[in-house]
Amino acid sequence: MQAKGAETVKAALRRARNSFAGSYAKIIYQRITDRYLRFVRAEELVHAVAALCPGLCPTREQVEAELTVPLADKEGVEISQTDFLSHVFSCRETGNHLVHAMQRPLPHSREHLEKFRRDGRLDLGPAQVVRQGPLGCVYFNNLPHLNAEDATTVVPLETAVDLVLLDPEIQLGLLRGNPVQHQKYQGRRIFSSGLNLSHLYHGKLPLMFYLTRDLGFVNKLYRGLSGEAYDPDGPEATLEKPWLGAVEGFAIGGGCQLLLVLDYVIAEQGAYCNLPARKEGIVPGVAPMRLARFIGERQAQAGILFDKGFPVDSPEGRALVNEVLPSAEIDGAIERIAAGAAGSGVVSAGANRKAIRIGQESPDLFRQYMALYCRVQADCHFSPALIQNLQQYWISRNRPGT
Repeated sequence: MQAKGAETVKAALRRARNSFAGSYAKIIYQRITDRYLRFVRAEELVHAVAALCPGLCPTREQVEAELTVPLADKEGVEISQTDFLSHVFSCRETGNHLVHAMQRPLPHSREHLEKFRRDGRLDLGPAQVVRQGPLGCVYFNNLPHLNAEDATTVVPLETAVDLVLLDPEIQLGLLRGNPVQHQKYQGRRIFSSGLNLSHLYHGKLPLMFYLTRDLGFVNKLYRGLSGEAYDPDGPEATLEKPWLGAVEGFAIGGGCQLLLVLDYVIAEQGAYCNLPARKEGIVPGVAPMRLARFIGERQAQAGILFDKGFPVDSPEGRALVNEVLPSAEIDGAIERIAAGAAGSGVVSAGANRKAIRIGQESPDLFRQYMALYCRVQADCHFSPALIQNLQQYWISRNRPGT
């Protein structure tokens, strides 16, 4: 009875915050950004909101305290962060400005650029970036966790993408997994096992992870970097380059999502892709809007709602990748494709990427999706069903002795 009463109070407070944000989010956003003269990233925006309007978003200390307890024991204070952002994205004026802010290079990326240009490589821990001629290689390097993504990887991966896009000597990027440290796959390259479900279950994954990942790392792969000038009514004016992907082993969950924003994908024979959204209990990034463009709506529904997997040798899998090759031929294929793409130059590649996107996913459509995503992902992240799914499909399977 006490727990039910607490949930009733939380729901009432959430309604009150959303009612206030629905009326004042635009004014608050304009105040924090000096009427759009400053670009403030989403993760900093919510903390600025907490300082300007106490109670509308949690403080840094409240969020940090939540990260010390398992997901099942959280109070859910982070929900008000994504609720506020949903209101920001629901307004075209503020939403598109925030998307632009999230596409700008991270401040420390420019600090790393000189060293990267000089040395041709940079180890960022969970991500590595290496220049090989015209190719900028970004490697997943979360080796103990099968190159999964979590709070430790999101900034290094975004930084690596920034460096590839900022380096004028690089003409195209590569996304690939490093060889992992795992008993079953020891020494094998693995593209990505998606979301780190252990970190999610144990409460180490902040709710804002989903937003910063898709607005930063993933959207920069898809749309490139924005600049100082902001023209809400003009065409996209981003610095972008084509991206190649090399899928070895598997591309699960978030790994599969990434294939939908890459320009050319090579896959190892026997590799597979899937989006286990039902088993994980979350919304798989922007894949619900993008996957059907590749494999059709019926198959996309089967993959997202009913756990259908896509081996790269299957008809649906072949729609997600361009080539399927023996593992021994992957390196040669990367060199071949890089050499061919480099000959056409970055300007035409960026122009054609923009032209292709305009009929598929306009910036305004992406903004509208993010308004929904902010709200529904929060509901999923703190749902009791997510805890049950993790216990049933992941935690019990990975206990010692099972």
